[in-house]
Amino acid sequence: MARRCLSIILAAGEGTRMRSSKSKVLHKVAGLEMIRHVVRAARAAGSDDVALVVGRDGTSVADAARREIASVAAHEQTERLGTGHAVLAAREALAQGFDDILVLFGDTPLIGADTLARARETLAEGADVCVVGFRPLDPTGYGRLIEAEGELVAIREEKDADAEERRVGFCNAGVMAFRGDNALAMLDAIGNANAKGEYYLTDLVAIARAAGCRVRAIEADASEVLGVNTREELAQVEALWQGAWRRQVMLSGVTLQDPGSVFFSHDTELEPDVFVEPQVVFGPGVRVEAGATIHAFSHLEGCHVGPSASVGPFARLRPGADLAQGAKVGNFCEVKNAEIGVGAKVNHLSYIGDTSVGAAANIGAGTITCNYDGALKHRTEIGAGSFIGSNSALVAPVRIGEGAYVGTGSVVTDDVPDGALAIARERQVTKPGRGREIAERNRAAKAAKAAGKA
Repeated sequence: MARRCLSIILAAGEGTRMRSSKSKVLHKVAGLEMIRHVVRAARAAGSDDVALVVGRDGTSVADAARREIASVAAHEQTERLGTGHAVLAAREALAQGFDDILVLFGDTPLIGADTLARARETLAEGADVCVVGFRPLDPTGYGRLIEAEGELVAIREEKDADAEERRVGFCNAGVMAFRGDNALAMLDAIGNANAKGEYYLTDLVAIARAAGCRVRAIEADASEVLGVNTREELAQVEALWQGAWRRQVMLSGVTLQDPGSVFFSHDTELEPDVFVEPQVVFGPGVRVEAGATIHAFSHLEGCHVGPSASVGPFARLRPGADLAQGAKVGNFCEVKNAEIGVGAKVNHLSYIGDTSVGAAANIGAGTITCNYDGALKHRTEIGAGSFIGSNSALVAPVRIGEGAYVGTGSVVTDDVPDGALAIARERQVTKPGRGREIAERNRAAKAAKAAGKA
């Protein structure tokens, strides 16, 4: 029978060093709140339930977590009396009876599900407590994990460590797993006889060993357990996440011409043989199919790019943009909530919003769909094989028929039937010599103005 697991995520810290108006765990990495990254890892490691220990912005933090797992239960920690006290804020969840308990932190968004699964495996193999450790380049300031004969015998804070113990490079990451059958008894045994009068979860190691229990440590990569307390550390975590994702994307068959300048979101999907030029940003909700090219300085969010389609350079695809096979959205174009059909072209300097563009249609430079009347959005339909002349304005709601032509510079307010030509502009009037007269008049006015200033 599968072992049941409860993950307790500590997210009650004030986060004052972030200097933010919101809880630090609501700050985003790769477009996703840190707390959601941690909940995802817990779920991927097989957690049946998640108990969230909250403080500041507790409702918002819980709402974010529930976007990953609807059943997340929130427990408020009204006093800040250490990590052991924080875990016991979830006493109600602990009392329900689980085989494995994982204790995680809401500000360590890179924690890997594989590491958490290994911690659970260690419990399944007979350990009562499993502590996750790491090996930083400089261990100064971290609690050391002291091992003997494969067992973890102590977590020694640096101030309490002797010279030999300070040379130990294996450090406490804070993440812990322990058996659920005696969890409450061990947690209740944690005391606060220390300088700060707080209850430290790390004391669980000594308590477990005194009770004859087995305690082991496993090692995680240092990047996984990097906590975020400042904006600088948030940027470091973002950089680590982006670097790992770029490697994964390239190994999957995607070409990144300048990997370090391309930024992804947590849910970006790129199929093999996608080609991405430098300085591209993928916001949340983007899927790009095989053979598509994303040219430099483009920004995509909430959109779909079909096979062999082309985007940019300097293009913006907003939510709801949907490019079919071979479609093209060129430089300085913006597309929002619009379908661009197979082989259709929106080559340059255009805004296409709330629109459907049929297959093989051509949208001339400077074309805009006027979709907003100040209160409501309206839709434009552009038929297959149609041709929209440059600098045209299509005032929605309006339909341009299949194979229709719209003359350059037109302002179209009425539907254009299939195969028709629409020209909606004033007839040109030419007045011989009048241009010269205007130029001479303007030069005289400029000279008079200059003389007056003198």
